[in-house]
Amino acid sequence: MSFVPTADKLIPELTPAQEIVVLARTLWREGYNDHLAGHITYNLGDGTLLCNPWLLTWAEFRPQDVIRIDLEGNLVEGDWPVPLGIPLHLELHRARPGVQVALHNHSQFGTVWADMGEVPPVYDQSSSLGGGDLVLVDEYDGGVDNSQAAAKAVAAMGEAELALLAGHGVFVLGSTIRAVHQRAVALEQRCRTAWMVRASGSTAGTRLPDWYLERSAQADGNRFKGFWEASVRAELVREPTLLS
Repeated sequence: MSFVPTADKLIPELTPAQEIVVLARTLWREGYNDHLAGHITYNLGDGTLLCNPWLLTWAEFRPQDVIRIDLEGNLVEGDWPVPLGIPLHLELHRARPGVQVALHNHSQFGTVWADMGEVPPVYDQSSSLGGGDLVLVDEYDGGVDNSQAAAKAVAAMGEAELALLAGHGVFVLGSTIRAVHQRAVALEQRCRTAWMVRASGSTAGTRLPDWYLERSAQADGNRFKGFWEASVRAELVREPTLLS
C-alpha cells in the first residue's frame, strides 16, 4: 500500500505552548526581531491566556518558558514576568473574545509603513496570503503598556484582523497559530515588496486587481496547508531539541 503524505503528518503534534515558541522562532527570521519587543497570546477559553514572557527574545525562549496569565494581566502559571506591553492583548481579548491568537511586534518593514502612516499596496500574490482586513491605526496615543492607549488602538481596529499601529508596529489576529503565521509572513512580505517598488522609483508597478484582493481578503489563513509545517520542520532542523 502506497503512503500519500498529508501536511498534518509531516510534523509532530504540537501543544499550544510549543506552537507559540515555533511561531516566535520562525517569525524572528521573517523580520519580527525587535529585541525584547513583541507578544503572542493564545486564548485558552477559560479566562486565561498563554503568552511569551518578558526578558526573553523570540529567538531564545522555549516551551517551558511560556507563561499563563488572566485577563487582568496577573501571572497564573510560569517562572517569568508578564510582558510590559501586554495591555494591548488584554484589551483585545476582552473586546473580541472570539479571537484565538494575537501577535504584536515591531517588524522591520511593517514598522516602516506604520511610521509612514500608510497602508502599502499589494503587488504580488504571496503578499496577499492569509486573508484578513489590514487597517491603519493612524494616531499614536502612547505605548501599549498603558491600558487607555491600548484600548484606543483596539477600538480603532474595529473588526480588522491586521493593523499597522502608527509610530509603533503591527498587530495580527487569527483563529489559529497557522493563520497568524500565514498572515504575519504575508504582511511583512507585502510591506517589504511595496517599499522596494517605491524605492526603485518605478512608475510601472501594478497592484493586483481589486477582484483578486477582495477574494483573497476572505481567506481565514487556514487553507494553505504545508507552509506552517515547512516552517516547523525548519526550526526543528536548526534546533532538534526545541520542543523538549
